[in-house]
Amino acid sequence: MDIYLPIAEVSVNWPLLVLLGATVGFVSGLFGIGGGFLMAPILIFLGIPPSVAVASQASHVVASSTSGVISYTSQKAVDYRMGGVMAAGGVIGALLGVELFRYLRLLGQADLAVALAYLLFLGAIGTLMLYESLGQILRRVRGEVVPHKERRRPLWLYGLPLKMRFPRSGLYISAIPPFALGAFAGVLSAIMGVGGGFILVPAMLYVLRMKAGVVVGTSLFQIIVVTAMTTILQAGRNQTVDIVLSTILLLGGVVGAQYGARLSGRFRAEELRAVLGLIVLLVGIQMGLELFVRPSDLFAFAPGVPE
Repeated sequence: MDIYLPIAEVSVNWPLLVLLGATVGFVSGLFGIGGGFLMAPILIFLGIPPSVAVASQASHVVASSTSGVISYTSQKAVDYRMGGVMAAGGVIGALLGVELFRYLRLLGQADLAVALAYLLFLGAIGTLMLYESLGQILRRVRGEVVPHKERRRPLWLYGLPLKMRFPRSGLYISAIPPFALGAFAGVLSAIMGVGGGFILVPAMLYVLRMKAGVVVGTSLFQIIVVTAMTTILQAGRNQTVDIVLSTILLLGGVVGAQYGARLSGRFRAEELRAVLGLIVLLVGIQMGLELFVRPSDLFAFAPGVPE
């Protein structure tokens, strides 16, 4: 049941890839993230070169995110204006990120950069999300009454120019902060093969103070544009997109995302954030361990050395 991947130059079990695509697609729809932060490490563990894994799974992120957005649109839970501003920044970030990725590949440091990025970003964000959400869960279990705090938005959001109205998000703020968030997510998309949802969702909630009901759908919409652009750029500039691998992954991703989106409303927000935080943290730690654990084959990174 193996299939040969021409760009990755390895053979893998294709039913396993379909199942992997469906599982990550389910996670994508459930949490409002692209799922790339989970897909890329698993592909690397399966023997796919990191540069190919990062670039090829971006199309899976596009497919699963599109499937999720369709579901959230039917629930009127997508702010397309906010998503458009973030996506515009994301395209600029993707252009910069792909060129940076190309430069790192020429230096032979692309794989190291991918591992470090996962360790730093996923480790830090996973820890913060897990700490915050577990605190809320414990207070609820103990029956503690948490005093209601007014969700004041940072004053600097109102002091910046280029103000826009985002009725569905309940905001009238400068377009610069969401544009900048999108640009940052675009850079991460190119280097890590992620949509950036694991950063955007918390930022949209705690920095921009958007309505919680539209955060997930809006994040997925932004991810579609950014990862689609990243896939095109990676294929054209770096030739690291394996079309066979991408096609197999997205077959399962489209189906999985639909089920994830349908189940997202059945869980408390803090419970979802706790699970997501734990997943993000574990993936970051696992990728980080690859930097410090002694490889079983010492010559794996030195092809051409005579035995």
